[in-house]
Amino acid sequence: MGRVVATNKKAYFNFFIEETFEAGIELQGSEVKSIRNGNISLNESYAIIKNGEAFLLNAHIAPYEKGSHYNPDPKRTRRLLLHKREILKIQSKIQEKGYTLVATKVYFKQALVKVELGIAKGKQLYDKRRAIQEKEQKRTVDRMIKEQKYR
Repeated sequence: MGRVVATNKKAYFNFFIEETFEAGIELQGSEVKSIRNGNISLNESYAIIKNGEAFLLNAHIAPYEKGSHYNPDPKRTRRLLLHKREILKIQSKIQEKGYTLVATKVYFKQALVKVELGIAKGKQLYDKRRAIQEKEQKRTVDRMIKEQKYR
């Protein structure tokens, strides 16, 4: 994996990510330059499979400020580039109840923009509370260890 440009932290908080796939993304015009500057947001973005093709929805790529007067719509639907067998595998998995396909990361692999997709199952409220509790316990333990080092 190359340089990570954006991550969807809410996806890891709201879902159990069971399996991930790497997909290319079809971009227009100056969208690559905008992504290179870090002007992309994956909050509430997800992917769907329609007619044997995968599409990314709700990913916001801000218009490139030095671009021409024609800049694509920031929240437009973008096609994802996956192999046919990967699309079929993903489609069979997300047809099960409770599964969805979310974008977790956007990164550069050499000169190409890649999106990491995760097959995700939604967390219940008690799962989220448990995750927060574990994170807080880890923080207190780390704090205590750090305190013991400097005594």
